[in-house]
Amino acid sequence: MHVYFLFSDSSPQQNGVVQSSPTHYSTIAASPSSQEEPISTYFEEKIPIPDDATQIFSFRKLWAFTGPGFLMSIAYLDPGNIESDLQSGAKAGFKLLWVLLASTIIGLLLQRLAARLGVVTGMHLAEVCNRQYPTVPRIILWLMVELAIIGSDMQEVIGCAIAFNLLSVGRIPLWAGVLITIIDTFVFLFLDKYGLRKLEAFFGILITIMALSFGYEYVMVAPNQVEVLKGMFVPYCEGCGPVQLEQAVGVVGAVIMPHNIYLHSALVKSRQVDRNNKKEVKEANKYYFIESSIALFVSFLINVFVVAVFAEAFYDKTNIQVNQQCNESGSPHTDLFPTNNETLQVDIYKGGVVLGCFFGPAALYIWAIGILAAGQSSTMTGTYSGQFVMEGFLNLRWSRFARVLLTRSIAIFPTLLVAIFQDVQHLTGMNDFLNVLQSMQSWQCLIALGVSCLDVCGRVRNPPTVLIEEEPEFDS
Repeated sequence: MHVYFLFSDSSPQQNGVVQSSPTHYSTIAASPSSQEEPISTYFEEKIPIPDDATQIFSFRKLWAFTGPGFLMSIAYLDPGNIESDLQSGAKAGFKLLWVLLASTIIGLLLQRLAARLGVVTGMHLAEVCNRQYPTVPRIILWLMVELAIIGSDMQEVIGCAIAFNLLSVGRIPLWAGVLITIIDTFVFLFLDKYGLRKLEAFFGILITIMALSFGYEYVMVAPNQVEVLKGMFVPYCEGCGPVQLEQAVGVVGAVIMPHNIYLHSALVKSRQVDRNNKKEVKEANKYYFIESSIALFVSFLINVFVVAVFAEAFYDKTNIQVNQQCNESGSPHTDLFPTNNETLQVDIYKGGVVLGCFFGPAALYIWAIGILAAGQSSTMTGTYSGQFVMEGFLNLRWSRFARVLLTRSIAIFPTLLVAIFQDVQHLTGMNDFLNVLQSMQSWQCLIALGVSCLDVCGRVRNPPTVLIEEEPEFDS
């Protein structure tokens, strides 16, 4: 059992009663069971923050806080996002770029709330929900989050498998690519062992690879910049119908990932911030917001690259036009596109093939490298999300390896079944469904985040004398 007290720097007495301000949670061991060895987590290593007390803004401090926001931003660049981007461009041209922009701005506001929750309380969202909700709502919320994680992880793992298939010219089937992707679990454990900053640097390299890959496609296709800006800042969709509406909903679901809010509220705990010190808390919130803004701006640009490429090159293209072009370029994938006048339907796999037909083999392989980087990085951050959600909601006291193995297995098995029984050429419908599912699941996460933040704000404004919360005792 643990007892949690909320307190601030000073605790003045009035009429013999100690008045406390709920600046943070402090844990006091209340039983022998609390003296057990701490569970090894992502926060075993805390990054120190340099002291630049005389400066209003410090690049050294910003660099020290840089990391969690970029890991969070990877969820905005997973293969589900990339597929949503390319379909948005192919089906609606530049007309839905404003939806992407609005979703990213809303996502930034939500990520800011999640980061503030983690900094102020010292607990991530799953832990707060565990303490605030009764048993039944808590279990329902946990199951819904797990469903969102599974759906997202299926897109990420299959995205990696498709990238392997494209890079090997079809020699590596989808199911084999899924099995190869499982290795990322061990990569994750290996890198995590060698230090937090090295792990964050690895994710930074993957984001750079994505920016260079999709940026290359953008420069090569050279979309109309006026149309890009018009689509981004004019919230209008002329001539749009049910297809474009479904795509708009999918864009929202692909960008605002519910489990990503749980992830960000946990990642910010990796820095040394004294929650007794209001100045340090305020400073941490400021630098995390700046870092998150930069990270999401980078992710937004990468998403715009993909939308613009497919809007410029493939909007309103028909199957027969693509078929003829693939025949002329000698592509081995001509059979993907029937000789009819129906509008071209693309996904991550067909998108790479079409780029190869129109812009040469280099475009196809560079596309596949970008997808591989997106899938590999997002599967690893998805592992973190599942780990934090399960240990927060369920109070798991397992070793790191056991928790990672469990969270990866939950998503890998349904993904492997899809890979075995579904052809790589016919995955568009599943990805559309999963993106819409993410959009629906976002609402429950917004409610949980809102209630948790309101509860924290209420305690700050109306502090109780002492807040005592008890955790269930665990059998030794």
